[in-house]
Amino acid sequence: MIDKITTSRITLDNGYTFSRVINGGWQLSAEHCLKGRLDIDDAIKGFHMAKERGLTTFDCADIYTGVEEILGRFVNELKAMGGYSHEDIQIHTKFVPDLGVLDQVDLTYTEKVVDRSLMRMHRDCLDLVQFHWWDYDVPGMMETAYDLVRLQEKGKIRNIAMCNFDTPHLAQMIEAKIPVVSNQTQYSVFDRRPEKALLPYSREHDVYSFCYGALSGGFLAERWIGVRREDFEPETRSHVKYLQIIEDSLGWEGYQKILLLLKDIADRHQVSIANVAVRYILDQPGVGAVMIGCRSSRHVEDNARLLDFDLSDEEIQRIRAFVEAYPTPEGEPFTLERTPGSKYRNIMKMDLNKA
Repeated sequence: MIDKITTSRITLDNGYTFSRVINGGWQLSAEHCLKGRLDIDDAIKGFHMAKERGLTTFDCADIYTGVEEILGRFVNELKAMGGYSHEDIQIHTKFVPDLGVLDQVDLTYTEKVVDRSLMRMHRDCLDLVQFHWWDYDVPGMMETAYDLVRLQEKGKIRNIAMCNFDTPHLAQMIEAKIPVVSNQTQYSVFDRRPEKALLPYSREHDVYSFCYGALSGGFLAERWIGVRREDFEPETRSHVKYLQIIEDSLGWEGYQKILLLLKDIADRHQVSIANVAVRYILDQPGVGAVMIGCRSSRHVEDNARLLDFDLSDEEIQRIRAFVEAYPTPEGEPFTLERTPGSKYRNIMKMDLNKA
């Protein structure tokens, strides 16, 4: 059983190793920003800085428009510097067939998307492919999982993982002997849905939980202390998304209170609120890694501090006692996001692959 992990890296049985703090690419996608523009050159500068500080693992997706290409540019820069090896960095991508074509997905479709990811990122093998299926009621999910295994046997995929799978459907994969090494799930002090069943099941079956949203789209930061709800305007799609989570958990008043609690703990360790919020999630039993957005070089140093301090048992209990006094969104992870008519689903874009 996977329990609390105290190392900064994890090595799988097949020798594959990755950093427990993963550089997330969602914030670099063309769909993310509502205001301003991205500085891709600075983002890639941040990639180099992260690598030098031991944060060598990157997360992206076939549906994050432009991000696989950005990582491909990073790979080419590393090659141009000389002495490059595929093992120097790890790139985790996703396979997310469009909702509109789920009933048409076959091996040809799947291999075409995988080959496209290989081409975009200039890799000879995809380190880890995280499989997402928008609608469990559409047949073909298991057949597609077996197709990914076939591509693994062909040497195009090293590791197979799931993305946004709830407990029953992750169990379906495990019982079918799909070699699942991890499952990516949303988890934060606001969204504690994984604690209900998914984390215990994953631990028991040696599936690492890779957690995104630990910073709730940037809401867990000093800049928001004292800001009134009526003065807040979303700057990114993440703000829109995670504001819904806050409203269905702590509410704005509880949100302001937890910022002060996290600030008190952060000051003791001379780190940031973000560091404490992410470290809290990273320290939960069964959590293998956390994804942190890496769209700017200025955040790299702060992210690197995550593995330089430990929360005490008393500090972890303070945070837990506070959040458990509030509700969390109902149901299993990503169930609301899949439910037709739900406000969570209504902000989703489910046809971005266009393979």
